[in-house]
Amino acid sequence: MSAKITTRERLKIDRQAMPERDATARAAGFSEVNLGFTEKLAMLEAQRCIQCKEPRCVAGCPVMVNIPRFIQFIADGDLAAAAQNLLGDNALPAITGRVCPQETQCEIECIRGLKGMSVAIGHLERFVADWASRHANQIVATPPQPTGKKVAVIGSGPAGLTAAGELVKLGHEVTVYEALHKPGGVLVYGIPEFRLPKKIVQEEVERLQRAGVKIECNVVIGRTYTLQELRARFDAIFIANGAGLPMFMNVPGENLKGVYSANEYLTRVNLMAAYQFPSADTPVIAGKRVAVVGGGNVAMDAVRTARRLGASSAMIVYRRTKKEMPARAEEVHHAEQEGIRFEFLVAPVEVQGNDQRWVTGLKCRRMELGEPDASGRRSPVPIPGSEFVIECDVVVVAIGSRANPLLTSTCPELKLNRNGNIAAGPNGMTSLPGVFAGGDIVRGAATVILAMGDGKRAAQAIDGYLKGA
Repeated sequence: MSAKITTRERLKIDRQAMPERDATARAAGFSEVNLGFTEKLAMLEAQRCIQCKEPRCVAGCPVMVNIPRFIQFIADGDLAAAAQNLLGDNALPAITGRVCPQETQCEIECIRGLKGMSVAIGHLERFVADWASRHANQIVATPPQPTGKKVAVIGSGPAGLTAAGELVKLGHEVTVYEALHKPGGVLVYGIPEFRLPKKIVQEEVERLQRAGVKIECNVVIGRTYTLQELRARFDAIFIANGAGLPMFMNVPGENLKGVYSANEYLTRVNLMAAYQFPSADTPVIAGKRVAVVGGGNVAMDAVRTARRLGASSAMIVYRRTKKEMPARAEEVHHAEQEGIRFEFLVAPVEVQGNDQRWVTGLKCRRMELGEPDASGRRSPVPIPGSEFVIECDVVVVAIGSRANPLLTSTCPELKLNRNGNIAAGPNGMTSLPGVFAGGDIVRGAATVILAMGDGKRAAQAIDGYLKGA
């Protein structure tokens, strides 16, 4: 079909919008916001790709998906080939198609974006991945030749699952150890249902299991088994246990009742189904006036969750401006549609409470932007005498996380950097031979797709190590 379309005709096609649920209706529940492309929309959007001779979009993808190739197959109407190629490059396409910040990676490199809007690569990726899930019988997988080598993967988040998927394709026997009772890591405990349905994660995990990945849950490395014990049983190890230790503001009143870390708040709601309490066992303080401190994707997830739990006032408290927010533009836009209030250039100085030690307010100070800091963003500077109080009954702190020392403290010979993260080279090799690491435990809290990129590179390095390369 697309062969008959000239480049000039492709350039005349407007970018197709993602269908989504009505903002008022969706803010009252946890159903997925984005509805996905129809086949007609996907094919029309795919025809916008001009098939560059040197596709910069591929270089912008941390897992190096051959983007023009799978898009061309969509445009041609060959969805089975599109799925076959996408799954060959990406272990978790239904997930990255939903939560990857394509607008700052592959799509920002798209030539179409120089004069207009880039191709909706993420939306097309999701479409193909969802089609593949519904038509698994049309995806042909050639079983690899077993190598006889055994690899342990610690953590079933995006880095661990990606590494596991790549390693089984290379013929290695892979066992993933997950500390929680369900696989998925941050994909299930950190990202809300309305952005990434648990069913999607489960389907991706089951596909990897059908390919040969073994997963054992409720196994805490450092407690259930030591790293030394795993080294004796496996030919190589990949550590991808994430950065799950929350950071706090260190202000007075932060230990009052009604203060959550975003990690605990989202884990209770997402993994432990607190939004279904009392039919689910895990409670959560819903709150009618909820203040979420932070400006990243986790903060957006938390504040939009609070809204869905019934908060009449759910707000973001952020010390810089909207321009400096690290959250995805789409998530900020959806939050605005859902009635989320934003307090910019505001920094908390104290959590206030009553005689029963319940939160009653968040005392804040107005800020202004000064000179750029080491990250290149302008540093917030307090304005003297600008203190004021935001009335609230729940405060969620979403200002980042760091490495949990549970595993590393039991293996002192494993070298760490000054932040407590595992020190690893470009290929993921740590200070211990045959032990690799990647994802947030190495780079600090980052995006799903960057963790996946680490997992894919580490799998290639582990394969080379096992072959003696």
